[in-house]
Amino acid sequence: MKHLRISRILPSAIARVIVASVIPVALFAGISNAATTTTTTVTPITLTAPSNIPGVAALPYTGTTAPTFTTSATMANLTVTPDQGVTGTPMVISGTGLAANSSVELTWSTSSATWVADVEPNTVNYLGTSYSQSTLIMTTVTTSSTGSFSFSTTAPADFGGVHDIYAVQNGAAVAHGGFELLRIVSVSPRSGPIGTPITITYTSLGASLYTGGASVLWDNHYTGEMMANWTRGTASITIPAAGPVGTHYIQVANAISYMYMNVIQSPIPYTNGATIAFHTTKDNGPTKAAIEWPASVTPTVNEVTTLATTGLDTSSTAVATLSQSSGPVDTNVTLNVTGLSGTGTDPLVWSTVVGNRVNCNSTCWAFASNPLGSGTISNGDITAKITIPDGLGGWHVVQVMNGSAIEAQVPFYVKESIVPFTNKAGAVVSEGVATANDYTAPVNNPTPAQVAKQLAAVAVGQSGTGTNTFKEGQEFTISIKGVGWTQLDNTLGVDYDNSYMGYGCGFNSNGYMVIHLHATGGVGTHIIDLYPMLYSLSPSFASTPYGMVPVLSYARDYPGLALGYQVPSIRFAIRVVK
Repeated sequence: MKHLRISRILPSAIARVIVASVIPVALFAGISNAATTTTTTVTPITLTAPSNIPGVAALPYTGTTAPTFTTSATMANLTVTPDQGVTGTPMVISGTGLAANSSVELTWSTSSATWVADVEPNTVNYLGTSYSQSTLIMTTVTTSSTGSFSFSTTAPADFGGVHDIYAVQNGAAVAHGGFELLRIVSVSPRSGPIGTPITITYTSLGASLYTGGASVLWDNHYTGEMMANWTRGTASITIPAAGPVGTHYIQVANAISYMYMNVIQSPIPYTNGATIAFHTTKDNGPTKAAIEWPASVTPTVNEVTTLATTGLDTSSTAVATLSQSSGPVDTNVTLNVTGLSGTGTDPLVWSTVVGNRVNCNSTCWAFASNPLGSGTISNGDITAKITIPDGLGGWHVVQVMNGSAIEAQVPFYVKESIVPFTNKAGAVVSEGVATANDYTAPVNNPTPAQVAKQLAAVAVGQSGTGTNTFKEGQEFTISIKGVGWTQLDNTLGVDYDNSYMGYGCGFNSNGYMVIHLHATGGVGTHIIDLYPMLYSLSPSFASTPYGMVPVLSYARDYPGLALGYQVPSIRFAIRVVK
């Protein structure tokens, strides 16, 4: 009889040593016990979308906000033909019974959607979404001698649902109609080998809680969520073709994280999606691991976590810059500082945090300082080579110290990276993928060598030997570094062959995340994807939809983009053999 191994329950003495070894001792230098993250006081920020997100449709028609006007219950009716359709549908708006030979302004109601966050000095909390309505000028028409008009146009790219159309004269609406913008699901390509990138585009999502999200299924398995808050109703995502060879079904439909299965009977039946077939043609074997970064955009929020105000020398005129502002752990960068008033050497430190979110009821994490060496001042300047520490991802700060005062500081963003596995000769044999090493020392009287062996295994998340080939049912690991600690970047959702399994977290392990899976699904190639996730627990806030699931639309519609976060998706592939 085969027994389940409870391999991660350890003798208490060993467990204590392991917990103490998770975070390098150097990180504990300068911890401030005052940094608590469990306060109930938050400051919601309604985030502004970066202006250079690619592929966002312009505001409909003129894009100009209409002047405020009044409405009346006795308005005439506008005829809109047809009164529903998808983007690009030709339509005619006509009115009768209006003042003869007069100018009439036509308006189109629309919406805006965005994300809400709480940006703290030592974290970022996800607080949900926000929606607002507005009215735009479509055009100006002139009525005929009989008081009629006709205007031909096409349905714009916009949020889906009903859009009010008003005819306005002298600050008052004199006629009213509407157009219901329906959805389109498109998939390209429709066939290809295992691993083929499949682009799914869903147009005319809405700007409200029950219309703003969509669920994606692969063969009835949940893959993740897609939104279009910042892309004005059009979501475009990429998922891989998974095996086995044959026909698979992609389903897209309305969802708040998970699919609304009978939406046709709901008050919003227009949010019904579609099911489209994809044919997986062949198995060419595993492809290399790959990181897909989100769009490169300009942040709209200036606040940066770990950028200190406490301890800053307000009289200092020193300015610090880095040769690059982002990169993975172990990146070598050059620090340049000008305008220093002193002489000698100044300590250089790395501002980060230490802690976790488990049972977070008191002081869960705090600022920490990691020494980076020192810089010699020459004519008021410092030029120093530094190496980005192997630790948490996200925003950090390099600080130039004069005693306990910060003379200058400059932010650096630590990006996620894949852990390479090498052979004895130092050659890389796999990127991120390895066997599992679940070695545990004997419970009774373990020898120092056995304890050391177990500690060595736990120090690397119980990952083992690099390989992409596994037997059916074999346990294996995926390893990455640079995972962050905020609710925008501390967890990643895990899909196996486009089926959501759960998530991994890199906070307590100082950015080093190792997830354990089993090789299933039959002989052949299988795909593992890690996606950004909006962590909505510990601390937990009300009204945080779309939390705790893979965000497939992360590349163009993710709150972290407004804060300069660059949270990617990461794809791996394995070969399963008998």
